[in-house]
Amino acid sequence: MPDSLRLILYERDGCHLCEEVGVLLDEMIGMDRYARMDIDDDDDLIVRYGFRIPVINLDGVDRLEAPIERDEVRALAAELAT
Repeated sequence: MPDSLRLILYERDGCHLCEEVGVLLDEMIGMDRYARMDIDDDDDLIVRYGFRIPVINLDGVDRLEAPIERDEVRALAAELAT
């Protein structure tokens, strides 16, 4: 995964919290700087994340999970900038 895609948003189609976090990530780091993974496309991800979504993973570590606040995303974006 390129450095620009060190961040993954694990989500589910139709999840309003996931959509809100996606908008925050788009605003704060840019649409092309993270990957979006629908957990329903992978049985292992369903087992791993279940109802915890949205989950933001940075460098293989789950860093934030629902509910995710704007300030948390801002802090993570600042970390990515360093």
